[in-house]
Amino acid sequence: MTRRLIVNADDFGLTPGVSAGILAAHRHGIVTSTTVLVTADVDRASLVAARDSALGIGLHVNLTLGRPLTPARSLVDSSGRFIRDARRAAARASVTDVEREVAAQIEKFTTLVKRAPTHLDTHHHVGLHEPVTAVVLAAAKRLGVPVRSQNAGARARARSAGLRTPDHFFGESGPGAYWALGTTLVRLRELPPGVSEFMTHPGVFDDALAFSRYARQRETELVGLGTPAARAAAASLGISLCHFGEV
Repeated sequence: MTRRLIVNADDFGLTPGVSAGILAAHRHGIVTSTTVLVTADVDRASLVAARDSALGIGLHVNLTLGRPLTPARSLVDSSGRFIRDARRAAARASVTDVEREVAAQIEKFTTLVKRAPTHLDTHHHVGLHEPVTAVVLAAAKRLGVPVRSQNAGARARARSAGLRTPDHFFGESGPGAYWALGTTLVRLRELPPGVSEFMTHPGVFDDALAFSRYARQRETELVGLGTPAARAAAASLGISLCHFGEV
C-alpha cells in the first residue's frame, strides 16, 4: 500500500509573516496545503501568491480568535470577541449562530480565493465539539470536500457522514515547536500506509504575531518543514506528497 502525505500549514492570513513562512515552506520544503483564517485581515499579495501556487487551499473555520463575521451573541464575550477556549466556546454556542458564521466564512473564502476550499478544518480544534462538529460536517458535505480528522472518533464521524478524510493524523502546538527537523525526519521514516496529514504551523515571526502563544516556534517549524532536507527525505522514502483536493 502506498504512503501519501498531506502537509497542511494552518493559519494562513494570521499575520503577513505567517503567510510568508507558509509560502516559503511550500516552495522549498514539503508543505502541500494550507487553511485560511478569513476572519483575519488577510494580506492580498500573499493570497494571490498562494492562489498562483500548487498549494491546496482550505478554510480554517474560526470560532475562537478575534471577531466573527456575523452578529453572533452566543459565540462572543462581552467585548464582542470569540471565546478562546474551544470547549467552552462550543458549549455556549447556539446551532443557528454557528451555522450562520460558518456560512459567512465559506462565502468570504470563495470571494477571496475565487474558488471553493479544498477542505475544512477548525482553529483550536473547535470542530471536535458539538454543535460545531455537526455544522462543519454538514458544510463539508454540501461543498463536497474532505475534512481533517484529529483522532479515531472524528474520523468515524466524518466517514459516517460520507466524507473523505485522511487515515492518520500527526501534529500539535504547545510550549515547544513541534515540527523541528528531527521530528519531521522521524515521522517521515515511520509514516504508515494510507493517507496521512501533518498539521503544521510554519511561519516567520513578526510584530503582529507577538500576541500568540505559538509564535517563535513557527520559525523552528519553517526550518523543519520548509527546507530541501525534508523534501529530499520524503522523496527518498517514496512518499507521495499531495493535498486534500487530491485524495
